[in-house]
Amino acid sequence: MLKRLKNTLLAALLAAGVAGGAQAAGVSATEIVLGTHLDLSGPVAAGMPSLRNGMQMRLDEANDAGGVNGRKFRMVVEDNGSQPQMAVRAIDKLIRKDEVFAIVNPFGSATNAAVVKRAVDEGVIYFAPWGASSIIRKSAADNQLLFTSTPNYDTIMNTGVTWMLDTYKPKKVGYIYQEGPLGSLMGEGVKKALTAKGMAYAAEAGYKAGDIDFSSQVARMKAADVDLIVIATVTRETIGIMAEVKKLGWTNVKVITGNPGRTGIVLQLGKDTVEGLYGVGVWKLFTPTNGPDAVKKWFADYKKKYTNEPDENALLAYAYTDMFVKAVQGAGKDLTADKVVKYLQTNSFEHPIFYEKQTFKGNHQGPEFVEVDQVKGGAWTSLTKPMQ
Repeated sequence: MLKRLKNTLLAALLAAGVAGGAQAAGVSATEIVLGTHLDLSGPVAAGMPSLRNGMQMRLDEANDAGGVNGRKFRMVVEDNGSQPQMAVRAIDKLIRKDEVFAIVNPFGSATNAAVVKRAVDEGVIYFAPWGASSIIRKSAADNQLLFTSTPNYDTIMNTGVTWMLDTYKPKKVGYIYQEGPLGSLMGEGVKKALTAKGMAYAAEAGYKAGDIDFSSQVARMKAADVDLIVIATVTRETIGIMAEVKKLGWTNVKVITGNPGRTGIVLQLGKDTVEGLYGVGVWKLFTPTNGPDAVKKWFADYKKKYTNEPDENALLAYAYTDMFVKAVQGAGKDLTADKVVKYLQTNSFEHPIFYEKQTFKGNHQGPEFVEVDQVKGGAWTSLTKPMQ
């Protein structure tokens, strides 16, 4: 911590033209140290290899090309177990011991909300957290070192659920949600969509992160005779809720999950259990056999390098990391957080997984698009064109 304070003071003197030679924390003549915290041991652990490997693949490419301005990247990964207290320990270690330059692609709404202010207050760039962007921004007091990339859960759920209401005209809607930022923010969008139609929840049921039994929540929906269930879920919970619906033989109900549950890993693990599930999508759907040639090549290269099956989350983590690598390149030899921030704020970014060029307006990535998909024949199938 003393080194970080010293570096911060020297950087301020350098900017004033009074001193020279200061290095940003986590930056040496040969290395840039990055950090992240992922759920390596909790309810979403099955999906974390995709994030970790997608990041590392892009950093390895940069390092194999000689690094950026003579410096190579080193990534330090810590476990947050989807628990805020574990995330606090992880971030303290990354800042105090590893003295990272930036946190990139950290996972979880509650975990990121619990630690983001600690990081930015220490002058650490916090880039592309996977979680409820507006809540994470509020937790960081909109600090300029925070860049959010996950589309806002409230607005995208409003769009997706409105389409479901218009298309299928359900009479009763239920909501099953993860307690905390994820469920709270998604719920705002769902309620807005219902209110616009003069409707309200017929039933609600919460669950805690890490829960594995969803029989009581689904039973509450069945007792209320709902014909649409909106679920604020990630991987295991999505599959668990669908398993309970199938166990009841409940065929006249539709289930739609938000974008954390609309993933390839849900298909890989859920198989027939998730057939018929609807999902709110916010980026293009690609598989190893479906997409532009450059994307197919990327999937093939990933399979050669790693043991887990590549999915769109791996590609998305790669794309976010590519943005950050480009920002470091654009910042130049005299690397500082301020220069990376300025590059991110003033440039646009392209990748096949995004619908359009992306920019960071107000340090939040956009524009945001939404499509509704359904699992048909074991694959996510688009039902709509991208909507805003």
